[in-house]
Amino acid sequence: MLINTAFTQQYALVRSARSILLDYCASFAPTHFSTPVAEMNNGSIRELLVHVAGCYYYWLGEVGLNQKATRPQPESVPDVAALRARFAEVDALVAEFSQHYAAEWLVPKSLILPRQAQPLELTPLQLFTHAITHEFHHRGQVLSMSRLLGYVPVDTDIIRT
Repeated sequence: MLINTAFTQQYALVRSARSILLDYCASFAPTHFSTPVAEMNNGSIRELLVHVAGCYYYWLGEVGLNQKATRPQPESVPDVAALRARFAEVDALVAEFSQHYAAEWLVPKSLILPRQAQPLELTPLQLFTHAITHEFHHRGQVLSMSRLLGYVPVDTDIIRT
């Protein structure tokens, strides 16, 4: 049970850093949330953050829990408030995933990926780590996009100084 507590605490740190990012995004001019940024392949901050939420639905929901999930589309997330609602759903999914694998974080599972013919041997730890590191990778991109839109990025690290 100690290991499950550690992951619950780790995800709380991820949520805290995400909250800082979403507060920052809420300070943008409304159009900048969905403005395509040419230097970033014409993607928008909204698209990138919806993609992050979708990663949790895919890796933890579809792959880890074998649940059919409808990943959100950027058009269904008009503003930061709607994005917060999506991440509240992600938080519930992470809690379900954590509960499901509470005693088996390090036990390899034969998991079927929807786009793969052969199952992969993955641990719940690998799935969880992939989802949260994916979020931090894209968080850096969001901050770069915001700088290109004229904003001064905030510190969204786990340890903020």
